[in-house]
Amino acid sequence: MHQWSDMDEAIREGVRDWIAKNFTPVRDDIETGAVPPMELARKLFADFGLDAMAADAVDRMLAAERRRAERSPEEVAARKAERAARKASAGDDAPTGLLAGMEGVDSMGAVLLAELAGQSLGTVVTYGVSLGLGAGTIAAKGTLEQKERWLKKIVTAELLCSWAITEPESGSDAFGGMKTTVRRDGDEWILNGHKTFTTGGPYADVIVVYAKLDEGDGTPIRDRQVLTFVLEKGDEGLMQSKPFKKMGIMSSPTGELTFDNVRLGMDRLLGGPKALDRSLASNDGRESAKANFVIERVGCAVLSLGIINECHRLSVEYAKTRELWGKPIGDFQLVQLKLAKMEVARLNCQNMVFSALGQLRAGTIPTLAEASAMKLYSTEAATDVAMDAVQLFGGNGYMAEYRVEQLARDAKSLMIYAGSNEIQVTHVAKGLLAG
Repeated sequence: MHQWSDMDEAIREGVRDWIAKNFTPVRDDIETGAVPPMELARKLFADFGLDAMAADAVDRMLAAERRRAERSPEEVAARKAERAARKASAGDDAPTGLLAGMEGVDSMGAVLLAELAGQSLGTVVTYGVSLGLGAGTIAAKGTLEQKERWLKKIVTAELLCSWAITEPESGSDAFGGMKTTVRRDGDEWILNGHKTFTTGGPYADVIVVYAKLDEGDGTPIRDRQVLTFVLEKGDEGLMQSKPFKKMGIMSSPTGELTFDNVRLGMDRLLGGPKALDRSLASNDGRESAKANFVIERVGCAVLSLGIINECHRLSVEYAKTRELWGKPIGDFQLVQLKLAKMEVARLNCQNMVFSALGQLRAGTIPTLAEASAMKLYSTEAATDVAMDAVQLFGGNGYMAEYRVEQLARDAKSLMIYAGSNEIQVTHVAKGLLAG
């Protein structure tokens, strides 16, 4: 893929029209955090038919799983060998979970996300986490019963799902520094600890939580098995904080979660009892999280492209109409330099997105090192472009009325979100040195 299709462009125009009609009138309320974005997001899903499309996709996936559950042991073994052979030919980076079977996906999702990111990055982040990380983890690790219980309601935006991994003292060392623990109590589990910077946490209906298994055998906490659980709003002992006040993406409610002896049944352990089998690498919560990191970081490139596109559009328009000493500021060479650098960043990020879409269509996803490289470059480029846009607008750029102020604050969050850019450097270098 090397260009947007006519359908992609039609989708882009449709999204812009929807934004003008539905989002622009309530922009201030959403972007100051005064009004949560959930109802607006649900309207978007309904108006574009995304809820129906997602529901149909989940129905087909679950029907296929039910058919597999009815097969004889011999059929299961034969199909398993066939899948293993296909995975071997496709490589270790074949899509899993909700991405499996999406080899023919078009670029409508990327266009939609990019356009929305240029208007309300926080809203996109909130639902990106809910769908990509929350629903994605349940789809990849959950039992059939667990998928039937939560998946459809999440992907149709009926329920908001949070993905809780970051803790006050862990940050980029998500697993090594994890102190949230869970211990067995008969047929139940007792969860204790804290999570912070949880996207959607204050209002989440469903929460995917990572915790260290405490077996009381003296194993150092850094070396314990990581298990994944699903909590629901209202669970006794679960406390969801009010939204934090933030520098940017204020339309995304971010908060803290506290677990005080939260008692959970075996039905809340993702994967059920089989998840305790340590002989299977797929049962380590670290592995599912790492797969999510790839998708999250590729997503950052799409979001960065959306911010770059919007800053680029606003800056070109302003350079044509704003006059200084009797002529448009676009006639001045230093302004032209800023516009040219924006165009270079736009083309580079767009090509990164095209590359990722091409890999998806071929049945693979980028490696962790590749995804980290995409995240590192695109988020720095988006922040640079947004700050240049503020400078180009001068005093007006510092005023919220002209919107580049919001875009600059939002762009900066992407350099921290999904793993700080300093950590991306480490992943890129490790990928290079391991070869």
